[in-house]
Amino acid sequence: MLAYRHAFHAGNHADVLKHCVLQQILMYMNQKDKPYWVIDTHAGAGMYSLASDYANTKSEYLDGVARLWDCDDLPPVLREYMNLIQLCNNKGDWSLYPGSPEVIRRTIRTDDRMRLFELHPTDFDILQENFERDRQAKLFKSDGFASLKALLPPPTRRAVIFMDPPYEIKTDYPKVVDALQEGLARFAEGVYVVWYPILTRGDHIRMLESLRKLSEKTLNIAMTVQEPDEKGFGMLGSGLFIINPPWTLKDTMQEIMPYLVEKLAQYPGASYEIS
Repeated sequence: MLAYRHAFHAGNHADVLKHCVLQQILMYMNQKDKPYWVIDTHAGAGMYSLASDYANTKSEYLDGVARLWDCDDLPPVLREYMNLIQLCNNKGDWSLYPGSPEVIRRTIRTDDRMRLFELHPTDFDILQENFERDRQAKLFKSDGFASLKALLPPPTRRAVIFMDPPYEIKTDYPKVVDALQEGLARFAEGVYVVWYPILTRGDHIRMLESLRKLSEKTLNIAMTVQEPDEKGFGMLGSGLFIINPPWTLKDTMQEIMPYLVEKLAQYPGASYEIS
């Protein structure tokens, strides 16, 4: 199952949430002198053109990051996120959107390291082209779920593990749980970040129930911004489930989520949850 291409969804409301939170977690990790690793199990291509045919098939970015482009009242956390995106573009231009590998690269420090997994052959080739001269990064054309345990624990004993699977098939949900269970057994002190979609069929609910049993130190951040389509389908929103979250993250997100949901809402019932 290698049909999924994130280029169709780059810059949508889910990207805004996941990359803003990822940036904040990495900035927190930067506060300690000791280096760390960031392991991205489903890295994608690394950079996306919002002018491409892929991005404009559904133009999801117009209801995502584009709604923040011209805002002059952004909270500081969202301003940091938008500044990172602007650094990837020419001044005044918003044609490129950075995926998680680029967010990581532009946030970590010189002594920190990246380990990036991508199984899709086309996306891996693009990722390799974007990172071929980056000595901080090692790329793997393999299944991030299956390969994660071989990297744990990292030599630095500090790491952020970012899991952003496509959930194209229902087996991705139990694979997330199994991967985290194995990861925690090998490296209990790691910061594990799992992104998930909120769909009408509710698969994420069962996954979250299982994830909560793995640790007492968890944080769930989610938002719902749109209604189902006329057939009752669609991604209503998304969330991030974090094990061993930075202690500051909950307060940070409580400050920005009302603003973020207001800007990204596509129907009056849009809401968020922090638990």
